[in-house]
Amino acid sequence: MQALPLLPYFAQQAQVKLPANIWHYLQSDAGNGTQLQANDAGWQALKLIPRPLQALQTPNTQCTLFAEQWAHPIMLAPVAYQKLFHADGEIGTAVACNAQQGQMMVSSLASQPVGDIVKQAQQALWFQLYWQGDRARTAVLLQKALAVGVSAIVFTVDAPVKQALIDLPAGISAVNLAQPLAMQALQPGQSQVFDGWMTQAPTWDDVAWLRQQVKTPLLIKGLMHVDDAKQVVALGYEGIVVSNHGGRVLDSTPSAAAVLPDIVAAVGGQCKILVDSGIRSGQDVFKALAMGADAVCIGRPYVWGLATEGAMGVAKVIRTLRDELEMTMALTGVSNLAEIRQVELYA
Repeated sequence: MQALPLLPYFAQQAQVKLPANIWHYLQSDAGNGTQLQANDAGWQALKLIPRPLQALQTPNTQCTLFAEQWAHPIMLAPVAYQKLFHADGEIGTAVACNAQQGQMMVSSLASQPVGDIVKQAQQALWFQLYWQGDRARTAVLLQKALAVGVSAIVFTVDAPVKQALIDLPAGISAVNLAQPLAMQALQPGQSQVFDGWMTQAPTWDDVAWLRQQVKTPLLIKGLMHVDDAKQVVALGYEGIVVSNHGGRVLDSTPSAAAVLPDIVAAVGGQCKILVDSGIRSGQDVFKALAMGADAVCIGRPYVWGLATEGAMGVAKVIRTLRDELEMTMALTGVSNLAEIRQVELYA
């Protein structure tokens, strides 16, 4: 019998079911491994004041972004190679997302064809775009996603140097990608980072170029600095995902919760703001919305559900977070997402 709350239970079961190397890949942090805990703590440090006796007027959690309406503001962040965690893979995740009336970002590194994922989801999903080393190769992947009807592009820019790596088992690969761009051989004295990986990383010029290629809503994911947020707005992007990549890229960054208010203030409503990294409960969702986010993204929690019970586990995770969000709204006396923005949080 399940004794733990659902998310800790699914985390425990996922660790039991997954091979040790796959569990480590899912849970790994950059550096000394403290960022994951720091991300969680950033949300936990914020406190709520209960407001009993408030009359709720037509309470709901409906969220509208870019003319899409969902039943709640809990999006599924892009997670690579989901067949590593369960045979249902990204298709199972997408079906669960649709059943829970939400939205999903399909990873560039998905282990199933993006067209199949969208078809089985029976809805237009969002696509998370990684830079493919140059503009021509990036355009090919972009057009592949747009051709199957994705409704938004999320350009992830914060992981040109990756520390969370895994040797993929047979039968699992990034099936939507062409062969990787060949890296030039390093000369004696050259750096793997500076003369290798970073030669294929995007720059601000590429961010501007991509804006010209995309007519659907375009968001940039992985920003933590106010000046970067302002520059993205100036380039005409419709959204920003405030994120430190779940702590998987650079250790010792501030939590997403710590930088979110300043970015919201700097943007001033000129684009939509989403946030991820460390969201573990409906209360965390509430706090992010209270600080000005338009929606949140979850990553590891739904993968725990996928690993434990396949598509059904993903659906249970989404429903649990939505239930917790609704309970938090009821106990703080707010009826909808707009009212959450008026709630004061306490440190």
